Amino acid sequence: MLRGRLPRLALATAFIAVAAGGALAQGRGGQSSDPKPVGVMDVAEQAVPFTVELPGRAVAFEQADIRPRVEGVIKDIPYRPGVPVKVGDVLFRIEDDSYQANLAAAEAAVSQADSAAQAAQVTLDRYTQLEGAGVTKETVDAARVALLQAQATLKSAQASLKTAQLELDWTEIRSPIDGIPDVAAVSVGALVTANQTDALTTVTRLDPVYVDVAESSARMLRVRERVRAGSLKLGDKIGMTLTLENGQVYDATGEIVSPGILVSQTTGTFNIRVRFPNPDRQILPGQFLRVQAMLGTTQGILVPQIATSRSSTGVLTAFVARSGEAVQVTLADAGSYENAWIVNEGLDRGDKLIVDGLKNLRAGAKIKPTEVTIGADGLVQDAPAAPADAQAAPAEAGN
Repeated sequence: MLRGRLPRLALATAFIAVAAGGALAQGRGGQSSDPKPVGVMDVAEQAVPFTVELPGRAVAFEQADIRPRVEGVIKDIPYRPGVPVKVGDVLFRIEDDSYQANLAAAEAAVSQADSAAQAAQVTLDRYTQLEGAGVTKETVDAARVALLQAQATLKSAQASLKTAQLELDWTEIRSPIDGIPDVAAVSVGALVTANQTDALTTVTRLDPVYVDVAESSARMLRVRERVRAGSLKLGDKIGMTLTLENGQVYDATGEIVSPGILVSQTTGTFNIRVRFPNPDRQILPGQFLRVQAMLGTTQGILVPQIATSRSSTGVLTAFVARSGEAVQVTLADAGSYENAWIVNEGLDRGDKLIVDGLKNLRAGAKIKPTEVTIGADGLVQDAPAAPADAQAAPAEAGN
């Protein structure tokens, strides 16, 4: 009895499996035949600002390390760190008692030397008048030599007086530039020496500020070739803009003050110095920044970066809608502008570029295109509705 049931049970099980497989296949086939909703936009060639982005570092416009020029003990630090100072403002004072004494001694030496020189002049004048009348020529010559020696001693004393005055003045250490002083490296009572290695503080001028950028010599040659070929029209002036470390666009433009003339043998780049106004001290020396240089205009098609992908070898691709199917195209770009690539090969005027619904999209897939727009942020506006991820399962058969 059991043997008769087993073949019938196996046959029934096989029938159910075949029927279920057919139903699943039918479901998959029906699902793949539905066109995939995608968002598209028309492409057209236009004159596009040609901009290159360069990495750079902020550099102080002026910076001075403050060091003493005379030896002594610090008796006063009148400045406040971080508070702007002007040229000539006193930053440090050194005890000046010994320098005052040196100045007084130098003044006395000058007075003494001046008196000696005057006396020598009087003696020479008298001997000159009496020459031949009891005064020999040798005596006159000796008086003349004595005058010259006295005058030399006077000049030496005057030079010593000037040095003493300078050293007294140097006991007040002043700022050589307008700028922001740093925290003092010494305190009151510290002994400092003339022209010591360690700076007492640093004064930095931040407005304006320099940004040193590095440009590839290879790209420079490519740009020159484009200019010669006529595909790039240079502007009357190169516009320089700046992006801060937090991604914020700086609200002032810069100008080139020192174009690079030497290419590094190790990196193949040359440095360009750009000057930016910095009244709010928003840019600080040492910051990493990105500089955008607008060289001119070029003809091209702006392709949103979200609509493209780039392979590991650098090949740029995108999808276009043609005859209800997704067609993958290879693009050649000439740089970027805002949130788009400047494409000069791979697209034709009037092509429908697929900018939304790209997930899992394959070449040859059936699509249902819908016109969308791209916002200023480079993102899709009014994207087409996506299909339901899953369909309702059929009700179970009754027993």
